[in-house]
Amino acid sequence: MQDDYDILETEKKWQETWQKNKIFEADPAPGQEKYFITIPFPYLNGNLHAGHTRTFTIGDVVARYKRMQGAHVLYPMGFHVSGTPIVGLADLIHERDPQTMEVYTKYHQIPAEILPTLDDPEKIVDYFKVEAENAMKIIGYSIDWRRKFTTMDPAFQKFIEWQYVTLYDKGLISKGSHPVKWCPHDNNPVEDHDILRGEEATIVEYTLIKFRHKDLIFPCATLRPETVYGVTNLWLNPDIEYVKIKVEKDELEEYWIVSKEAYNKLKYTDWTVEFIETCNAKDLIGLELKNPSTDNTIVVLPASFVRGNNGSGVVMSVPAHAPYDMLALRDLYDKDLSAYKITKNIRDIQPIAVIDVPDYGEFPAADAIAELGVVDQKDPKAEEATKIIYRREFHGGTLKDITGKYKGMPVSKIKDRLTQDFIAQGIGDVFYEFSEPVQCRCGTMCVVNMVKGQWFLNYSKPEWKDQVYKCLSQMDIIPPELRTEFENKIDWLKDKACARTKGLGTKLPCDPQWLIESLGDSTIYMAYYTISKYINDGTLTLEVLTPEFFNYIFFDLGKESDVVAQTGLSAELITQIKDEFNYWYPVDLRSSGKDLVPNHLLFFLFHHVALFDESKWPRAIAINGFVSLEGQKMSKSKGPLLTLKQAVDEYGADVTRMYILSAAEQMQDADWKREGIESAKTQIGRFYTFSNQIIESGCKIPENEELSHIDQWIESRIQKYVRDVNNAFTEIHTRDAIQNAFFLIYNDIKWYHKRGGERCLTEVVETWTKLMAPFTPHICEEIWSRLGHTESIAFAPYPVENEDFINEPAEVAEDIVVKTLSDIEEIIRVAKIEPKKIYLYTTPEWRVNVLKKAADMETTDGIDVGKLIKICMEDSDIRTRGKDAQKYIQKAAGEVRGSSVDVAVNYLNANLDEKQILEEAKAFIEKETGCEVQVFSAKEIDAKTAYDPENKSRFAEPMRPAIYIE
Repeated sequence: MQDDYDILETEKKWQETWQKNKIFEADPAPGQEKYFITIPFPYLNGNLHAGHTRTFTIGDVVARYKRMQGAHVLYPMGFHVSGTPIVGLADLIHERDPQTMEVYTKYHQIPAEILPTLDDPEKIVDYFKVEAENAMKIIGYSIDWRRKFTTMDPAFQKFIEWQYVTLYDKGLISKGSHPVKWCPHDNNPVEDHDILRGEEATIVEYTLIKFRHKDLIFPCATLRPETVYGVTNLWLNPDIEYVKIKVEKDELEEYWIVSKEAYNKLKYTDWTVEFIETCNAKDLIGLELKNPSTDNTIVVLPASFVRGNNGSGVVMSVPAHAPYDMLALRDLYDKDLSAYKITKNIRDIQPIAVIDVPDYGEFPAADAIAELGVVDQKDPKAEEATKIIYRREFHGGTLKDITGKYKGMPVSKIKDRLTQDFIAQGIGDVFYEFSEPVQCRCGTMCVVNMVKGQWFLNYSKPEWKDQVYKCLSQMDIIPPELRTEFENKIDWLKDKACARTKGLGTKLPCDPQWLIESLGDSTIYMAYYTISKYINDGTLTLEVLTPEFFNYIFFDLGKESDVVAQTGLSAELITQIKDEFNYWYPVDLRSSGKDLVPNHLLFFLFHHVALFDESKWPRAIAINGFVSLEGQKMSKSKGPLLTLKQAVDEYGADVTRMYILSAAEQMQDADWKREGIESAKTQIGRFYTFSNQIIESGCKIPENEELSHIDQWIESRIQKYVRDVNNAFTEIHTRDAIQNAFFLIYNDIKWYHKRGGERCLTEVVETWTKLMAPFTPHICEEIWSRLGHTESIAFAPYPVENEDFINEPAEVAEDIVVKTLSDIEEIIRVAKIEPKKIYLYTTPEWRVNVLKKAADMETTDGIDVGKLIKICMEDSDIRTRGKDAQKYIQKAAGEVRGSSVDVAVNYLNANLDEKQILEEAKAFIEKETGCEVQVFSAKEIDAKTAYDPENKSRFAEPMRPAIYIE
């Protein structure tokens, strides 16, 4: 950059200017279009990192763009501190845990003398809320900081208490037994913020099928209860430990055989479990049991693939429909199993078909194994075969006669019905398991716990879900393809624990011994933003934040006079606060990372439809991908980590913003690479340097003077970039927007400058600066002020396409010049010659005529080469060209197919004189090549008046003159 541009100093200057002028403090402006955008408030157990940087910067770019479009924008921020992670972190710091001390000094960059003092939750909150606010300020986020809060602020807790009283009164909170993610060490439910590993894990409902041997039950957990009719044997692993336990439930007493790990999990269910004795797996293998669905006798066989920590540690075998079972049986063929007292010939165990599957025979597993060439259980293709079978059976399978009354029913509809029927018959039950291992931040492996006396949000309530579906159907989901994922998550969502006993949080009003679960206070806090400034400035005190006050402000329930009498607030103030909420709500856009779809964003929708009038339901959600660091996943608690502050301190705010937004498109995951951000720094330096050169030159379009071809070209190109940038913003494609607003424009401006264009440069720089302002606001403010503007660029009208300046002929003409120079340079490079003179030959009219006929055919019925040849040959001027015509017709047909036809149509519509274009560009081409250039038209070639010693003119085509170099 220029010597007089100090990145950090300049950025600090503009940040102080914005703050001094309070330009991002947004109060209601009746009559002006509003835009309310929120992003997830950060959790304060560490400094903001590159992942936050991406999500928050996308939000800020949209906020700035909307302001420049003329909307009155509110972009607020708060801080999330509820739950156990901050308490856990305080404990680790208090204990001087080596890994924690290293990570928080090395990656979070907390000074070594300060970190040990952060040994209680309140100190951690106080430290990180200051750090987070400062980080967001130094990167230039346009936030209204009057509205900030933490979830432990007493006023916010009043707001949350009111929310839960309302939900309880609506019958959406109840007490009961439900499966929850549970940490045995903390004796507490865990949520995403509490999880160290397995954040994506879900609680999966398995059907437990009870196979019996005398008084012993061998329970098998399955996701496909319909396949029990095809069970030929059970599998036990001879190398893991099994136990006999007594299980009691609803006055029923049974003795089960399960793995030791399963026994430990069963202790957290609603069964009463008692350990009886350890069993030797080898004594259990070989036993004969009864299949409860068919009464068939089956045998227990050994299998090393069975895992003790998966399900019950007892696995049922369905070789007709499970490739692994088929392969496992085959692996036992001709094996000596006498050690297990098994004399039965394993080859006699035949598959039992249960499901009819389109495109498969009686035994789909065998077909899939053969189709993929699977060798044995260890073959990686076995997993692929399993997925294919399960998918096809689920979506297209129906049950066979062997299933009795269920015959003909689709597999996709049978699970719940079968499970309930098996439970009623006493041969089945329900068992819950994680989809993947889950580890608490304290280090303990979590379990699924059937919590008794726990408070739950009744998310499974059909009427509630119907309202959420309705809300979703009225919203914009960006990108649109995620709508299906939201629908699936709504469908899947079960009742969810809403209270805990440990950590930070608000007391549950209906049962104050419980604390509201941490995700429960991050659902409608967007409404709190509309009143928080009145709380922060002391206008609203804790005493006035009553349920009646909240009901009147947010629900329009009750009478204003009653609220005045109860709170002592003036009617004017209450009206003002109520009007403020009604002005800003609903949320116009909630922008967030994709990891929050199944939790924060889902609950955001559920709580809004439960509490607010339909007119206040959210309007749009936008989702973005993750950020890795040099290919590695970042971790707050383990590293590696790149903090927002570290990036800005090293590269500056604008460079950081531009790079993080251009590294990947919206839903794609971005990878922060030093090489990439160094390049971004160079590009922004060029932007600043070039802009200042133009400003200092004072080049402007003269009044009442006709523009040259190259001036018309740059004006037309800029308008198209303006159009494309605005289109990209519609879908929040920030990478595409930056590509058009910066990189592509920059290339064209360089070409314009190279071609000798200068009269439009100041206007181009002004438009360019406005286009870039949402992305790199500091440098754009600096350039904007040097252009002579006194008002902030934050409120300058964002460029919109002016079709009057679109000049397709100018663009087509310049494209011919670009390609011609490129072809000349390529010939010189390949031939390794020192050119003395260059001859250019324009295309003959008959070839233009062929191109027109080809383009007409492609745009109507599509190209048919034979038909095109016939049509062209009806033209005498083309027909006289003989074989040359036929060759070119075939070539033209290939070139205009698909999207390429637009290029041809633009060329034909422009009706250009190619010789005139090249003549006008001759001086430029001569300057670039360093030798004389002469241009001949096709007519001169036909008249034999052109110099063409090697007959190069025969290669001339529309938009591509032929070239001869001496």
